Amino acid sequence: MSYPIETIRHSLAHVMAAAVQKLYPDVKFAGGPAIENGFYYDFDTEHRFSEDDFEKIEKEMRALIKSDGKFAQRNVSVAEAMEVFADQPYKMEWLREYDAAGDALSVYAFRDFTDLCRGPHVASSKDLPRDGFKIRTVAGAYWKGDAKNKMLQRIYVDAFASREELDEFLKMQEEAAARDNRKLGRDMDLFHFEPEYAPGAVFWHDKGYKIYRRLIEYIRHRQELARYQEISTPAVMDRCLWERSGHWAKYGEHNYSGKTQDGKTFCVKPMSCPGGMLVFGQGIKSYKDLPLYLAEFGKVNRYEAAGGLSGIMRVREFTQDDAHIFCTEDQLEEEVVKILRFIKDIYNKFGFEKISMKLATRKESEFRIGSDEIWDRAEGALRHALDANGIEYEIAPGDAAFYGPKIDNYLKDSMGRIWQCGTVQLDMNLPERFDLSYIGEDGEKHRPIMLHRAMLGSIERFMGILLESTGGNLPLWLSPEPVVVTPISEKYKDYALDVVGKLRAAGVYARADLRDEKVNYKIRELSLAKTPIIAVVGEKEMADNTVTLRRLAGADQETVVLDDFVEQMKNAVKLPE
Repeated sequence: MSYPIETIRHSLAHVMAAAVQKLYPDVKFAGGPAIENGFYYDFDTEHRFSEDDFEKIEKEMRALIKSDGKFAQRNVSVAEAMEVFADQPYKMEWLREYDAAGDALSVYAFRDFTDLCRGPHVASSKDLPRDGFKIRTVAGAYWKGDAKNKMLQRIYVDAFASREELDEFLKMQEEAAARDNRKLGRDMDLFHFEPEYAPGAVFWHDKGYKIYRRLIEYIRHRQELARYQEISTPAVMDRCLWERSGHWAKYGEHNYSGKTQDGKTFCVKPMSCPGGMLVFGQGIKSYKDLPLYLAEFGKVNRYEAAGGLSGIMRVREFTQDDAHIFCTEDQLEEEVVKILRFIKDIYNKFGFEKISMKLATRKESEFRIGSDEIWDRAEGALRHALDANGIEYEIAPGDAAFYGPKIDNYLKDSMGRIWQCGTVQLDMNLPERFDLSYIGEDGEKHRPIMLHRAMLGSIERFMGILLESTGGNLPLWLSPEPVVVTPISEKYKDYALDVVGKLRAAGVYARADLRDEKVNYKIRELSLAKTPIIAVVGEKEMADNTVTLRRLAGADQETVVLDDFVEQMKNAVKLPE
């Protein structure tokens, strides 16, 4: 009998817990769910798990699987469960919290290990793959995710239905490690971090900052063509602004804030939306001004736990390609579809062809603002815009922003990983809170609808996705150093500089590598730094007014006339339209 992969992973989690219990009898158990690509289990034990234990635990798991142990389920009362788990403090804590419900509980027994669990599980351990799993790592995890509680040890395991699927996944993980944005950041000399002085903030080096600026330049160019107006709002604003918008109640603990001498509390900007609304609120707006597109490359700061920081993928300071579109209800559908097509076209230009969408709907939360009637209208409007235009999407229940539903855009990279980047969020609540209005055809005041929009999302995060997806082999128009010219000896230094001069005069960034090193050594180093084109010049090239090119993407080299090469590069580095 074949089982869903989630059932296999969940059953393997029980097998691992049974193996750990046998090897370390003093262990106390917290819990272990199936997750993407495997499962984890949290343990409390005096023994400190390390890589030296992994093979031992895996060996015991295989022995238990081979033993053909049954997964036996039974329903028990809370009182009975407390007898079963009397020596397990984490299970007892959960049971005491659950006691008020009074319902029957499900427990599963496998060999000598018993756990609170709804299941389902495989019938027998013989149904589990003996070679389809591998312990990945062990990490610290607070009980219930609360830093006030005890730190437990979490063992992560990669698990699949077969050895072949596991091997394929591990191979992809090796490739991902080689493409990790932190490694590429070092190899390509793009950026670094200073955790002691500015945790979660990027220190851009020249080449990295060139990519960062080029990304903004491209989005700015496209927005100008689409009639967006670019604004800039203050980096520090009074806390009352975030209280008015509702962001403080929801995200206040993630804000950087402090009191000034006059007793006011100011916040470092965590998002750009309130500032955009204040700009819209200046002066009288007419229906003829709508839709109005206000864009801002806003640098924002949000506190993230140190354990959640990850290179440029998850930082505390980042720049959003934010925009706020103010429109009438009649214009709403057209504007939503226009934004979605805009986002898709942007992704396509970066080589991401597989785009999917999810409609995120409301969840019951103390932080959600607005009436059910407003939410019904907002969710219905987005659903209608998608359905009426034949756009495929899934529903993501409970994933909406606190002020309105949204359509999130997901892209798939070259390694098959899915990333959420662009978004369009429908907001009928914040314009009300900020008393925004426009004069309609009837001469009366009306409330605009606001769409929050981001295409790349975080510039830093998108750059990380792009670096990892391409392995650092960026398109020429985005590369910080499209061409590096290297002479084979000192004698051809002047010609190398002439080549650089012609390229720069044509608007192509180039530099000469004049180090006193062998040319093969320089080529290896430049290739490691992902230089797209290395132009080698020597006696023959100088005599013929040519350059010999080595391209990062290919093994062959070619010799071309210098003027032809300059013209080719001039076109290759232009922003894509």
